[in-house]
Amino acid sequence: MTKAEIRKHHKILRKALSEDALEDFSLSIANQLLRLPIWEFEYYHLFLSIVEHKEINTDYILNILSGKDKNIIISKSNFSTREMSHYLLTDSTKIKKNAWNIPEPVNGIPIDSQQIEVVFIPLLAFDEKGNRVGYGKGFYDKFLAGCKPHTLKIGLAFFEAVNEIKDINPLDIQLDYCVTPNKIYNFRSK
Repeated sequence: MTKAEIRKHHKILRKALSEDALEDFSLSIANQLLRLPIWEFEYYHLFLSIVEHKEINTDYILNILSGKDKNIIISKSNFSTREMSHYLLTDSTKIKKNAWNIPEPVNGIPIDSQQIEVVFIPLLAFDEKGNRVGYGKGFYDKFLAGCKPHTLKIGLAFFEAVNEIKDINPLDIQLDYCVTPNKIYNFRSK
């Protein structure tokens, strides 16, 4: 299947999720993350959920990161350049939804993408090789290209892998891991 076909199909699947299922799946994904060998790092980038798109509730992951006293980095999106700027999340960081309902920092301490060691990536779907399908705007490909090569890229998905995404672009950046409610996919050895 192509990215467009997969995107359309997975948006329908996600839309059909009940609020209870969304919360249960989100909690299961957070619990699965605790099994990964990623907790020795200091700088973790996390997206704040778009509730209207029924994205994974990342509050559970925020609680884990806070409990482990990690530096949590969140982003602001620039839709004209399709780039993201990154900020340290602190007790004084103000969050406001933008025109696309994305919760973003209003202010904060800027963080260079080269400092980020682990990135949790929102996605609609992924395949058995670690390729991913997001919303199709390319924000994360640009962002990940600016990170250090060894930065860990962890997809978070409600649904299991599709066999293959047919129209992979050479600029697409693959995942190191993808975590679903029932499984951890490790693409690092492939």
